[in-house]
Amino acid sequence: MIKFFGLCVQNLIKSIKYVLEGQLKFSAVINQAASISYDSLPISLIIAFISAVVITIQVAKQFLMSGADTYIGGTIAIIMIREIAPGFVALAIGARAGTAISAEIANMQVTSQVDAIKTLKVDPVGYYFAPKIIASAITVPMVVLLAEFIGIAGGMFVAQGTINLHPARYLNSVWLWIATRDIYISLLKASVFGALIALVCATQGYQTKGGAKEVGISTTRAAILSTIYMLVADFIINFIYYIA
Repeated sequence: MIKFFGLCVQNLIKSIKYVLEGQLKFSAVINQAASISYDSLPISLIIAFISAVVITIQVAKQFLMSGADTYIGGTIAIIMIREIAPGFVALAIGARAGTAISAEIANMQVTSQVDAIKTLKVDPVGYYFAPKIIASAITVPMVVLLAEFIGIAGGMFVAQGTINLHPARYLNSVWLWIATRDIYISLLKASVFGALIALVCATQGYQTKGGAKEVGISTTRAAILSTIYMLVADFIINFIYYIA
């Protein structure tokens, strides 16, 4: 894990250098943004909606019994914005796009396409990694924003359908509880998670040696490692902003 972390840092530095040297093409970032975030939008929004609906079902009756039904909206909003939306969206994108990134680069590595890039005096790390990292860091927060809206709206409809909570009371609680700081931290999380998914999965794919079997193994490891790194980053960000 320590060695792999060092490789990730080295690849990140090379990617930053590649960007600062002006070699990055805007079209490459757009293509990666569409592949990573836009194509993951349906599954991300579905997961966010279902998560909010399930949580609302779990807490609605308990809140009503204790006379705290007016706090349901704020509770769902805080949970969605602080943790569920950035975390679940990142997991969904990692499972769909992160594994695809790893498989793509691993396949290029085992078929010597990476060596071909080197013969053209192009840094393969910067060429393959930089567009993916930047696209993920920029567009994953956009998906998270949509997921937060969908989740909060889903909770409102469920609260109205289960305990007949009026939407105005639900939304009033939402506006009273959420703060701009929570949204900023949520977007920061999403950006960090997106960059980590692209960096970790690409690094794992780049380290692949062998044949088709190793490509599959590398893809599985990429999914596991990206999840671990994302959870560690989540803990660190939460510790800094909510505990320390």
